[in-house]
Amino acid sequence: MSAAVHVLALLQAFDPQVVPPGNTSFFFWSLFKIVVVFTVLMVTVALLTLMERKVAAFIQDRPGPNRVGPGGLLQPAADGLKNFMKEETNPDFAYKPLFTLAPAMAFIPALLTFAVIPFAAPLPTPWGLVDMVVADLPVGFLYILAIASLGVYGIVLAGWASNSKYSLLGGLRSSAQMVSYEIAMGMSTIPVLLLAGNVALKDIIAQQVSQGWNVLLVTVSFFIFLVAAFAETNRLPFDLPEAESELVAGYHTEYSGMKFSMFFIAEYSNVVTASALMTTLFFGGYDIPFTTWDNVAPYSVFKWLATLLMFGAKTLFFVFTFMWVRWTLPRFRYDQLMSLGWKFMLPLALAYVMIIAGAMLALNALGYYRGWVFSGALIALNLVLVLLLFVGLDRGRLVSPAYGPMSERQLRELRNMSATRRRDLAEAAGGAD
Repeated sequence: MSAAVHVLALLQAFDPQVVPPGNTSFFFWSLFKIVVVFTVLMVTVALLTLMERKVAAFIQDRPGPNRVGPGGLLQPAADGLKNFMKEETNPDFAYKPLFTLAPAMAFIPALLTFAVIPFAAPLPTPWGLVDMVVADLPVGFLYILAIASLGVYGIVLAGWASNSKYSLLGGLRSSAQMVSYEIAMGMSTIPVLLLAGNVALKDIIAQQVSQGWNVLLVTVSFFIFLVAAFAETNRLPFDLPEAESELVAGYHTEYSGMKFSMFFIAEYSNVVTASALMTTLFFGGYDIPFTTWDNVAPYSVFKWLATLLMFGAKTLFFVFTFMWVRWTLPRFRYDQLMSLGWKFMLPLALAYVMIIAGAMLALNALGYYRGWVFSGALIALNLVLVLLLFVGLDRGRLVSPAYGPMSERQLRELRNMSATRRRDLAEAAGGAD
């Protein structure tokens, strides 16, 4: 506490406008939230490595880690100790400054993006209400897009500075992949911002409390954002930058010890942030469904705890979805990855922005600015669009399947040729016997 007092006095001496004397409680609460939130986030990331293995074991019908601690709960601590004790290798031909800096450049943006996400209702204290967000920025969503885009630099620099062909290929894939899907992700959120009329995350949550969750109002936006989030976090089926079966380990092939661990910490931090952002943008954030008491004054410790648990449950659901998909779907080919991003996701996002903007303009012209008629019309429109998109439009043409963009006739001819060739080989083998 004494150190914080000295820092506060130094800031006020340097410029009284930085921390005005009346805002000392705000200064101390900000420091407290920074320490607590990022400590909890780091502990959560460590436990997610255990959760990932337990989910994989459950899907594959095996026990998973169970030797270190009760039920394997101390496995993350054992892994951390092992990585601390491992030798830090430095390849002879690597560019040492960027090789050392790259893990930090991937790690730091992954943590900073969580700073503007509200995670509970305000907490009443003797010093006043304390907002449950580390930094309540009025441009919080734009901040997330800006900071999250910096993570690609760490991966690209790791691939280039390692002076390894596998790492370089992983870095090149990552740069192309993240740039491709960042555009679709940003475009998919424009309908959300149109509904809220603001880029502040608290206003987006408040809009969903009054109109309904955005997953119902802009369903296609949620689908695009979900797919782009998988690509942005380099998770299966979009783990082309790592691709163990092709590139050994991709951009972190030459790393070991804690440098190697920092890439995994960054990946799981990005998963948590993406899950929290989907919760905030499309599922009402910390709002408890079918209730209104949790979003209005007077606030209490019980409201704070209930909304915190609700936000954690929603975020954990999406984290589980990331893990579920990893152990269920195979990896895309690289041409399929780029085709999906540029030929399908981006045009779909642009078309959907125009459709939702036109629908909102038409409803406003009819006198429905907000309310249940407005929300019901958007829900009906999205139901039609979802049926059109997933049932009527995409029949293996827009997103090329494994055999390529063939017609049904070409596919049948190819299968018949393969069957004839196998039969001829079997007859030749029989004749030789």
